[in-house]
Amino acid sequence: MTQWYYVDAQQQRHGPVDPRVVGDLFRDGTLGRTSLVWREGMQEWTALINVAPELRLDMTPPPPPVPDAIEAPAAATLETERPLTGRAVFTASEPTYLSADTVVRPEPTLATGHSPYAAPRADIGAHAYAAAVHEGHVVYAGFWKRVAASLIDGFAIGLPVAIIVAIVGGLLGWGSSFSGDLMASNQFNPGETVLSWVLSALVFAWFHSSAGLLATPGKLAIGIKVVRADGEKISFLRGFGRYWAYLLSAMLLCIGLLMAAFTGRKQGLHDFMCDTLVVDKWAFTSQPERQRDELGTVTVVVLVVGGLMVAGVLVLAVLAGFALASMGR
Repeated sequence: MTQWYYVDAQQQRHGPVDPRVVGDLFRDGTLGRTSLVWREGMQEWTALINVAPELRLDMTPPPPPVPDAIEAPAAATLETERPLTGRAVFTASEPTYLSADTVVRPEPTLATGHSPYAAPRADIGAHAYAAAVHEGHVVYAGFWKRVAASLIDGFAIGLPVAIIVAIVGGLLGWGSSFSGDLMASNQFNPGETVLSWVLSALVFAWFHSSAGLLATPGKLAIGIKVVRADGEKISFLRGFGRYWAYLLSAMLLCIGLLMAAFTGRKQGLHDFMCDTLVVDKWAFTSQPERQRDELGTVTVVVLVVGGLMVAGVLVLAVLAGFALASMGR
């Protein structure tokens, strides 16, 4: 059923409500013919009279009042007593009513803060981040959604960072761990490793704290985001620290990462350390009903492709082992 929003006499926005509630409010006088209403799919707020047929409201104007017979002589007396000035004297005008096809548009107002005439907007995406809405249920991002997001980020963020680190390392004369003999024992390059971690932490912190994003490219593709435990967006410094906590979760034999599969709110060790949650992108917004518990097509595809890549690497490693063993004989 279509949900409606309306603005009351105190210019406060309410909703969503069922159409019959709007009709009841009109009949009891809470809403008038020019009260502003809106539903999803409309370009802007409009007067209630403009959508009366859709809401099945009878807004037939009442007949004009008929003057009583006793008052008629008095009215005639007043007219005879008016001075004749040579100009037309207008004593009364018939009341006018809006026709059903007349569109009433609200006058522009200077609002301090949120305007009641602004149509409800989604609280995510390109728009600035809105305050967290705590009503409604919250769908937490499960372990496999987070794995799929990490696989995407490995390419979307990991590869560009690796290229930048290799270029900087070459310019500074560090030598690159991406070149040379793969069997050499000195492949670990401390300078490149630290620079890679710092750049990754800065990038992850910016994506997680950016207004309107709250997520890395991988999380955006999966449809999840990172927020504080109360639903508010995280700060840049918290996002920066969360990356180092993420590394710690991975270094502890990935136990800190696996905790997301078993904890109540799907939190890993780094989430507990930084007081963060990974939730559906529609969580803590004005439209929590859009959240989805299922994995989703993108998540399934990414997991399947990632699984095939891992399986391929394992097969190549086994074949290489057999090849080296045969060459050593």
